[in-house]
Amino acid sequence: MSTLVSWSTVTALWIAWMVYWFLSALGARRNERGESLGQRLRTTVVLAVGTYLIFAPVAPLGPLNRRFVAEFLAIRAVALGMVVAGLAITVWARRHLGQFWSARVMLKEGHELIQSGPYARVRHPIYSGIFLAMLGTALFVGQWRALLGAAVFFAGHSLKARQEESLLAGQFGAAYEEYRERTGSLLPRLR
Repeated sequence: MSTLVSWSTVTALWIAWMVYWFLSALGARRNERGESLGQRLRTTVVLAVGTYLIFAPVAPLGPLNRRFVAEFLAIRAVALGMVVAGLAITVWARRHLGQFWSARVMLKEGHELIQSGPYARVRHPIYSGIFLAMLGTALFVGQWRALLGAAVFFAGHSLKARQEESLLAGQFGAAYEEYRERTGSLLPRLR
């Protein structure tokens, strides 16, 4: 089990996910309108910083390189499970978005308000899944810098989620407001 619960497994999962992510983007519809270049750049920088803090093999960050959790196989197994679960949620959500998915905050030609699959309960399940997988990766790394990276990554996706909310509310009006009232942003709404 210890060979399966390894950094190689974590990185292989992320690489496989990225390959799927890029290949599945090939079937997306053409962009209609969306975020400005400045908004896109701001979000990209924040996400890049978070990714660096989590994945950098050696980062000269002093006390942030200290461990916040002991190196136990059980902890790493839980962390790996979080990565698998998080990435699985993103794939499930991505498949429900289909042709309307975009890496950018964007409306596609003929955009529809997707409310099936995970979108029936959560407005941003891809961000939820990515955050769970990043948190699992940070737990696997076990250093404060990785935990900080997960928090920075969460902040970046929170910015993106607010931009999407605004764009979708403008496009779908009352239908989006009703959808927002009955769903949670990143977690299902408690009834």
